[in-house]
Amino acid sequence: AKTNKPKRRLLPDHLHTIRIEHEPASTQCSCGCQLRRIGEDISEKLHFRPAQFYKEQHVRGKWVCDQCDTLTQQAMPAYVIDKGIASPELLSHVLVSKYADHLPLYRQRLIYQRAGIDLSRSTLSDWIGRCGVELEPLANALKQVVLQQRVIHADETPVTIMRMGDDEKKPKKGYVWAYATTQYNPVQAVIYDFQDSRSGQHAAEFLNGWQGYLVCDDYSGYKARFKSGDVIEVGCMAHARRKFHELHVTGKSQIAEQALLMIQKLYAIEAELRKKTDSTAEHRREYRQQHSQPVMQQLYEWLNQHYLTVPSSSPTAKAINYSLKRWPALSRYLDDGNLPIDNNWAENSMRPWALGRKNWLFAGSLRSGQRAANIMTLIQSAKLNGLDPYAYLSDVLKRLPTHKATQIEELLPHRWKSNSN
Repeated sequence: AKTNKPKRRLLPDHLHTIRIEHEPASTQCSCGCQLRRIGEDISEKLHFRPAQFYKEQHVRGKWVCDQCDTLTQQAMPAYVIDKGIASPELLSHVLVSKYADHLPLYRQRLIYQRAGIDLSRSTLSDWIGRCGVELEPLANALKQVVLQQRVIHADETPVTIMRMGDDEKKPKKGYVWAYATTQYNPVQAVIYDFQDSRSGQHAAEFLNGWQGYLVCDDYSGYKARFKSGDVIEVGCMAHARRKFHELHVTGKSQIAEQALLMIQKLYAIEAELRKKTDSTAEHRREYRQQHSQPVMQQLYEWLNQHYLTVPSSSPTAKAINYSLKRWPALSRYLDDGNLPIDNNWAENSMRPWALGRKNWLFAGSLRSGQRAANIMTLIQSAKLNGLDPYAYLSDVLKRLPTHKATQIEELLPHRWKSNSN
C-alpha cells in the first residue's frame, strides 16, 4: 500500500528573510537572441546564526555653560543590577536558559566561552539570585491574584536542598508547591512556593483565609483546610485511574480493566468538551449531567459491587477503596462546570521542576530555592499566557527599576503589554 508522506511545513512568515538571487551568467541565448525573464522558482532554507554578544556603550555627553560653568549630563538609566555589566536581555537569557530550557550554569558558561566571553558560574549564580529578589514583588502580586480565584489546583514535589542553613552541611529534602488557576479561568497563572519540608503547615499558611474549591491529590496536608469548611476538596480522577492502571498492566487484577473502560468514557466526554472552545461553565455542567453522570453512576455501582466480593487485603480492594473513600470529591466536577475532572493541570506545571532536577539537580539553599520559585512562577505563567518568556522577562527587568509599586500588576503575565507594542 502506498503511504502518504507528511507534507513539509512552510517556514513561518515572521522570520527575517534574506533573498539570494541566482540568475544566469549571461541573458543572451546561444542562438543569439536576448532571453526574457518569465518568472521564478523560490526554494526556502532555514538558516541559523548562533547567539552573539555585543557591547552596548552608553555615552553620556558632558555639557558646560561657558558663562556660569553649569555642567549638564544625562543620568544613566536605572538597572536591576546597578553598575553590573549584564543588560536586562542577557539576564533574561540566563534565567530562561536555566529555568525554561533547563541548562545548568556550567553548561551555559561553556556556551558563552565558545562565543569568546568568560562568565564564571559564581557570577551567573549571583545574577540569578539578584533577579530572584527583584522579581519577588511580582510573584507576590501574582499570588494575590491567584488567591482571588474560586478554584485552585495544588500539587507538590521534592527538591534537594544542599544546605538548609549555615550550620547544616548535609543535603535535605525540600518541597515546592504549585498553586495554579484552572484551564477554564481567563486568568492563567501558577505560583510556586518553595519550603523546607512537606509539612501541611506550609499549605495552610499559603491558603490562609482563602475560600473555594481546591483540586488536589490525597495529600493529608490539605485535610485541615477541608475540615474547616472554608475549602472544598475536588478529587483527581487521574489518581483513581492510576490505581487500576497499575493493577491492569502488572496483571494483578482481572477486573481492573472494567473500571478503566468506564473512566476512559469519562475522559472521552471531557475531550469532546475541550473541542468546544466557546463552551461556558453552565454548558459544561449540563453536558456532564447528561453524559458523564450515567457513567459515574455505573462506575459507583461497580465499585460497591466488587468491593464486597474481592478479598479486603487485595490490591484490587485497595484501589476500589481509594475511589469509594473519595467519591464525593471525585464526583464534584459533575455539578460545577468550573471544576476539572482531575489535577493533571497542576501536575503538568510541576514538569519543569522534574526536568530541572535531572539537569541542575538541586537548590543551593532554602533562600536560593525561594528565589528560583519566584523566577519559575513568572516564566511558567508567561508560557501559560502564550508569551515568549525571554521577551517578557527582558521587558520586565528593564522596566522594574522605575516602575511604580502601586502599578506592579501591569507587569504580571496575564496583563503584560510590551513597551514595544
